[in-house]
Amino acid sequence: MQSVSTKPYLIRAIHEWCSDHGFTPYLVVAVRGKMQVPMEYVKNGEIVLNISYNATRSLTLGNDYITFSARFNGVSREIAIPVGAVVSIFSRENGEGMGFEYEGVPDELVDNAPVAADEPSAAASDKGPDDEPPRPSGRPQLRVVK
Repeated sequence: MQSVSTKPYLIRAIHEWCSDHGFTPYLVVAVRGKMQVPMEYVKNGEIVLNISYNATRSLTLGNDYITFSARFNGVSREIAIPVGAVVSIFSRENGEGMGFEYEGVPDELVDNAPVAADEPSAAASDKGPDDEPPRPSGRPQLRVVK
C-alpha cells in the first residue's frame, strides 16, 4: 500500500496558522520544466509567491496542486503549482514556517496541470529570468521576496 504524503496537509496547516495570526504566507517553489508560473519572476530555479487571501483569488490548496489567480505587474495570471515542487512555506513577518524536500514532479502531473483557457502560458514569455518588468505605481502588487 502506497503511503499518502503529509506535505499538502502541512502546507494547509501553516497557511491557516499564518492567516489566523495576521501573517503573510509565502511559498518557495522549485521551478523545473513546464510549470504554470510567471517565468519572468523565477530566480535561480525558484519562485517565491505570496499566497495570502488578500493577494490571491480562488486559492485552492489541494493534495496534488496549489492553484490560484494573482496579479503580476498589473496582469492577472493563473498559477498552478504541483505540491511536490513546494520547497517551503513561511511567514513573511517572522520567517517561521516549514521546509520540504523537493519531491520532483511526475510528467503526468505537469502534463495534466489545470490551465485556464483564456490565459497565455507563462512559459511563452520572451523575458529572461533576470529581466525585471517596470512596476506601475498606485496599485498593490505581489512582490518577489528573497
